Amino acid sequence: MRLALAQMDAVVGDLDGNRERIGAQLGAARDQGADLIVFPELAVTGYPPEDLLLRPGFVTAARESLDEIARACMGITALVGVPLFERDLHNCCAVLADGGVRGVYRKRYLPNYGVFDEHRYFAPGRDLVLLQLGEVLVGITICEDVWEPGPPATDLALAGAQLLVNLSASPFHVGKAEEREEMLVTRARDNSCFLAFCNLVGGQDELVFDGHSVVLDDAGEVVARAPGFEEALLVVDLDPTDAIARRLRDVRRRALDRERDGAPAVETVVLAAARSSANRAVGGVAPFEPELEQMRRALVLGLRDYTVKNGFHDIVVSVSGGIDSALTAALAVDAIGLEHVHCVSMPSRFSSAETRSDARVLAESLGCEFFELPIEAIAGSFADALREPTGGGPSGLTAENLQARIRGTMLMALSNTHGWLVVSTGNKSELAVGYSTLYGDMVGGFSLLKDVLKTDVWRLSRYLNERAGRDLIPVSTIERAPSAELRDQQLDEDSLPPYAVLDPVLAAYVELDRSREELLEEFDAAVVERALALVDRAEYKRRQAPPGVKLRPKAFGRDWRPPITNRWRS
Repeated sequence: MRLALAQMDAVVGDLDGNRERIGAQLGAARDQGADLIVFPELAVTGYPPEDLLLRPGFVTAARESLDEIARACMGITALVGVPLFERDLHNCCAVLADGGVRGVYRKRYLPNYGVFDEHRYFAPGRDLVLLQLGEVLVGITICEDVWEPGPPATDLALAGAQLLVNLSASPFHVGKAEEREEMLVTRARDNSCFLAFCNLVGGQDELVFDGHSVVLDDAGEVVARAPGFEEALLVVDLDPTDAIARRLRDVRRRALDRERDGAPAVETVVLAAARSSANRAVGGVAPFEPELEQMRRALVLGLRDYTVKNGFHDIVVSVSGGIDSALTAALAVDAIGLEHVHCVSMPSRFSSAETRSDARVLAESLGCEFFELPIEAIAGSFADALREPTGGGPSGLTAENLQARIRGTMLMALSNTHGWLVVSTGNKSELAVGYSTLYGDMVGGFSLLKDVLKTDVWRLSRYLNERAGRDLIPVSTIERAPSAELRDQQLDEDSLPPYAVLDPVLAAYVELDRSREELLEEFDAAVVERALALVDRAEYKRRQAPPGVKLRPKAFGRDWRPPITNRWRS
């Protein structure tokens, strides 16, 4: 059989646009002689549609869109992800062929951890569905179904499936693609089945879907793999009946079959036999990217899709001469092009000549429009207005935060005037410990580095320069000690432990849920006590932060939901 995996970038709620994308991929796969094309989970609606699924009109419109897709599905069989209401709402795979819906599989395992909330929307399915294409038996699963080591994959294999297909919307974090494929290899081997995994690609709010769709043989060897972070149509010729020989040699599955109380019911959808093709289709094996390249591509894809899908065309970034804003601006150029990125420097009397110069040099290096808008006079006006109610004018932290909030106001004025998306520049380390100003440097529609620790900001900045073969980001910006420059001679290390010792503590506490006692066994006690106290107190700020790209297994936002009013201290 000739198999096609349509690794597509669906837009949540864009039923018309998604239908057009599905139709285009259907046509392309049919033109290449594919017998079967597999689309990602909930391709009709985009993933995750969240509370759109609670609106009857949306669910009805999704079914109508599926029927339109089905009418165009001639000369090829398609497996398409869609929500369907039949006595209850299910996360489904529709089998389309000969102009109609020929069968439906309902997802059995509904993830309800981390970023997933599927029990809020869906009822679990119970049935098994086999698709018979000529001599090939294809077992259908959806995302979490194949992460489980037992049924439905084992039941489908015992029912005769030679190829397991998995429609997926598996979000990215660093290392996820390799971890996921390792699991898929195990499923293919344990079930003596070929396995085809079709993943979503693209950005949706905080989530990025990385693609890396893959086809494995019954020994778990990679037959073909799509690239990461981009749309692709992966077409490959297979003979899944080769799995029969392996099953005759490996009899372990018979014991499992004997122990069951009868075989589960399986619905078999029988369709036209697969066609032979004179020319062999070889999809190729795209390599996994190194860690920093995966991070870069995820950030670029997440920012590009958030910007474009929400109707923005341009981005404005406050460039201070510091490394966070420099990395943000460079990635923004990568995402939407230099002509659509606007850099704004807003120096105060505490801004050094070096950082003012670096901000301008950065914009010139990137080729972006650059504005310098000094804020000293504005800060003076605020000080005069606040002199009486503050008892002599703002000072200390009040005066520092006032500068940040003036800058936030200036950025939002530019956004309102030109329709630019404000992308804030704070990193995960700062957000974790509350080293940021509400309505100041936290202002914006998107927080690109929200899940990037400060030490990774340095690593990524050096990597961008290496990749460009020049100093895209000024070396002086990378090497300078970090400072908010909100008072004379200010350094981040005046308020925080050095990032090299702080970040490992934050990663262990935030991402691994390590306890205070566990952290004290591994890290400096003073750093642990300081870090935990700051993290626990800053939740009210994080709750008001813009969305940003999820890069780590646990990111602030959908993954992290402690109460704001909370007297438990770690």
